[in-house]
Amino acid sequence: MNEALKQKLTKLPASPGVYFHKNSEGEIIYVGKAAVLKNRVRQYFQKTKKDPKTEALVREIADTDWIVVDTEMDALFLESEMIKRYMPKWNILLRDDKTVSYVRITMNEEVPYVSFTRNPVDDKATYIGPFYGKSAVERAVRTLRRVFPYYTKPYTGHKTLDTDLGLTPGIEIGASTPKDYKRNLRKLIRYLEGDREKLLKDLEKTMKDEAAKENYELAAEARNQLMGLKELKRKIVFSDKEFMDISSDQALKQLQDLLKLPKPPRRIEGYDISHQSGENTVGSMVVFINGTAARNKYRKFRIRSSRNDDLKSMKEMIERRLKHEEWDYPDLIILDGGITQVNAILPLASAFNIPVIGRDKSGDHSKSAIVKLVVPTASEAKGWTEIELPSTSHISRLIARVDEEAHRFAITYHSLLKRKSMLK
Repeated sequence: MNEALKQKLTKLPASPGVYFHKNSEGEIIYVGKAAVLKNRVRQYFQKTKKDPKTEALVREIADTDWIVVDTEMDALFLESEMIKRYMPKWNILLRDDKTVSYVRITMNEEVPYVSFTRNPVDDKATYIGPFYGKSAVERAVRTLRRVFPYYTKPYTGHKTLDTDLGLTPGIEIGASTPKDYKRNLRKLIRYLEGDREKLLKDLEKTMKDEAAKENYELAAEARNQLMGLKELKRKIVFSDKEFMDISSDQALKQLQDLLKLPKPPRRIEGYDISHQSGENTVGSMVVFINGTAARNKYRKFRIRSSRNDDLKSMKEMIERRLKHEEWDYPDLIILDGGITQVNAILPLASAFNIPVIGRDKSGDHSKSAIVKLVVPTASEAKGWTEIELPSTSHISRLIARVDEEAHRFAITYHSLLKRKSMLK
């Protein structure tokens, strides 16, 4: 351990957080979470026997940074997000697949059940994850069962001890129906996917609306769920400090310098279009705040003006988005496309002083695709410049992550509409 790192580690806080080990070139080589940063990070440098891989990792560490969060669960989610973005080599080399977990909910079944798995498959079930802390996320979801009761095995119709404990929806004793059960499971999914603040507001609104209609059972259900979630929030799960201040994130600072922005882009929005031969055309808007995915702020658009014209569809989506003053406007827009797409959107965004760039992949959405940016600039005769970034750079990984999320979110919505149209 070099002297500068030794001094830096004396400032480690006794708080939960996420830490970033870096090599001598400043590259993030490992991301981890900790209940107590001071204890966990120092363990790497103690003279205790370690396995050969960990010893090799420690020899490569030249610097360490960290982000303090409120709870262990916040650390769990932030760690997952940062691993997805940076794909640090030592996370891959050291990772035991048994520690990676997805929440699996069989929403495709009449009476779904909730389980955990390491290997998601294309079986029409809903998967949430991955989470890089199997025991932590399982503990959290099981605690949420007090608020949103669920089955843990395929439904048999038989009463069990879980029924008596109030941990199942009670379909087997007539206390609920499959329809009501699915409605509550959708709330659980929203909570796990990060839509927590809006869910709390929706529950409060439902409680008041149903009480006004004298639907007292539904009002009581919403009240109990609202109170339950607020109580859990104080205890273990998701303290809802979703958007930690990581404005010192190298990617944001480098993006500011590259694009000559007045400040690091706190809110970044990414956009993509999806359709199949012009059918079920949809658009996606994903939001990253301080470099991390803010899933509760994602929005989807069913395109009205065109069927098989991506340019026209993109323009419609941005026009509709900019009419929503209640959504914070972004500090940067990233489009899936080249100069044609950027030029089409630029007048709209410029009216709001929002910078726009495009990622030109020529249809290549693979993780190994070159990160080639199209940036409008008045200093070039043609009005724009093209910048190619090494795939290992912080900017590349952030932009690739935004693009990946926009593409995934668009495809998911398109697939949903496709399934619905086939059932008509």
